[in-house]
Amino acid sequence: MLFLRRQLLRTLSFAFGSSFILGRNQLAIAAQTAVQPKTSPLPAGAAVRDAIAGGTEREKVTGIGGFFFRAKDPKALGLWYQQHLGISLIPSSEGDPVWEQEAGPTAFAPFPETSKYFGDAQKVWMLNFRVRDLDKMAAQLRAAGIEIKIYPPDPTGRFARVHDPEGNPIELWQPAKPGAPH
Repeated sequence: MLFLRRQLLRTLSFAFGSSFILGRNQLAIAAQTAVQPKTSPLPAGAAVRDAIAGGTEREKVTGIGGFFFRAKDPKALGLWYQQHLGISLIPSSEGDPVWEQEAGPTAFAPFPETSKYFGDAQKVWMLNFRVRDLDKMAAQLRAAGIEIKIYPPDPTGRFARVHDPEGNPIELWQPAKPGAPH
């Protein structure tokens, strides 16, 4: 379970130029252990690279513009995310705040249907939120009576797991600072 997250984040960190996490030879080893898709798409970035070489640049998305999901009690769940994680919901009137994310790496990874990484097999998604100070966030959540499990640090940073009131898994990630001991 932890291996998949670490492998994904090391690869992501390498892609963003953070050589402190994964060297080129380690990336090749990680790539060899990945499950290959049934079809053979172009290697990551090849279409964009080839288009640039041909004089045209392909358009790509710039980030996640929203996350929409079903809930048994949308109002209560939205309030929980506002109160405990500081996420503003879609504004209901002019002047209401919009949640602004800080720039940083974002992992995007489909997992096998049989993955046990999310916990409950009925859950089909998991959010991973970056945080500045995992200890402060953990203290804040515990003070509100929310159970949180903090994992040992690894080269990509520190992680914790919580669940929202409907049992959806949430991973909190404090990225490692370059050159920081772990």
